[in-house]
Amino acid sequence: MPEKSVRLPHDHGHDIEALPHMPDSGTLASVAAAMRQLGDVTRLHIFWLLCHYEECVINIAAYMRMSSPAISHHLRVLKTSGLIVSRREGKEMYYRAAATPLVDALHRTVETVGRISCPK
Repeated sequence: MPEKSVRLPHDHGHDIEALPHMPDSGTLASVAAAMRQLGDVTRLHIFWLLCHYEECVINIAAYMRMSSPAISHHLRVLKTSGLIVSRREGKEMYYRAAATPLVDALHRTVETVGRISCPK
């Protein structure tokens, strides 16, 4: 974590300390953790899907052509990191993207970087 008043060895003509709203290490750590979760192509695919639809494990598994236990593992990781939420309806669990500013920003980033359009 950079200190507030650090004497830099080289003067490049700009004042790093004058940067507005320098994020703290805790904030950057939470963003890094979320991005690590999306560094796995399967989780990224599931995340993108759940940004658009609420879906059950069985359907996600069929869509991804994976077993339900494998999908459940990825869902658990995404849920633990706060990127998705779940609800139970009888015996069925449904998942969707969490309604948070971080999730919205990650969703937009995925679509911008991947040049992907949201389904209508």
